[in-house]
Amino acid sequence: MSENDLFLTAGVDEAGRGCLAGPVVAGAVILPETYDLPYLTDSKKLSAARRETLAPAIKAQAVAWAVGMAWPAEIDRINILQATFAAMARAVRALGAPPGALVIDGNKCIPAAHLAILSAAPRQKAVVGGDASVPAVSAASILAKTSRDKLMVVFERRYPGYGFASHKGYGAAAHLAALSRLGPCPIHRLTFRGVLPETSRQLGLPGL
Repeated sequence: MSENDLFLTAGVDEAGRGCLAGPVVAGAVILPETYDLPYLTDSKKLSAARRETLAPAIKAQAVAWAVGMAWPAEIDRINILQATFAAMARAVRALGAPPGALVIDGNKCIPAAHLAILSAAPRQKAVVGGDASVPAVSAASILAKTSRDKLMVVFERRYPGYGFASHKGYGAAAHLAALSRLGPCPIHRLTFRGVLPETSRQLGLPGL
């Protein structure tokens, strides 16, 4: 890998893969050789206030950045793993500067079919714990997380009663209680355990 390729390496990470509601959101970031981003690490290790401070700084200093999403209907149709790949590929394709290589958080690379639209498929490397050890992946995790959290606050107003602003769609006790009381809303992932009554899931019923 040449020095130029290293410079045009994009870090890629997702947020919201394990949620019961809302999209899975991926971030892709190409950082310059030098940058000033104190406390840059895995978004899960940072406070919300720190993430909100870092996100605009990352956008201002990055060579290129983008986010991509896959919404609940797509997640239910193709499964969460494939939807995560789709969101990651959308983020990569939206980058203003085409990367020569990708570093993906986790143990799987993006299938080539998702990146087919690119003129040249970037090389890929999957790094377990990359969101804490690779700065560009850390930056991508922060943009994915902050973008998704803002969406869930909007959905709190659109679909009141579920507590989306607090738990962001994860399977918190308050969220499960709201599902039991209200049933799912349009942004719930109907194929995820806990969203529909188990009998409805097993029979393939909408449960609404």
